[in-house]
Amino acid sequence: MTAGSSAADLARVEKEIGPRLPGAIYQNVDGRFEVLALVTDPADAAQLLRRDSARWAVVVRDTLRPDGQPFAIGSVWTTSDYLIRPARTAYAPAV
Repeated sequence: MTAGSSAADLARVEKEIGPRLPGAIYQNVDGRFEVLALVTDPADAAQLLRRDSARWAVVVRDTLRPDGQPFAIGSVWTTSDYLIRPARTAYAPAV
C-alpha cells in the first residue's frame, strides 16, 4: 500500500484479502487455489488485473487442474471461501 494509506484503508484491504497469503491453500466453488504471491502495490495490481481501480491482487494456481497455470485475481474473501492450509509464517528447516 502507499505511504499515504490510512489505518482504516489498510484494515479494509486486509479484510478483503483475508488469509490469502503466499503458501496458503483455499477452496471455493471455482476450485482449490494455492496462493503464490500477494501484490499490494496498487500500480502493479492494476496492471495484473487490467483495471485502474485495483488496490491489490492475489496470484493463484488451481491445484485441482493438473495443467493449472498461475493467474491474478482481485475478488474479496467471502464466506464461500474456506482455508484448507494456512500460509507459512516461517521457513521450515530442510531435513
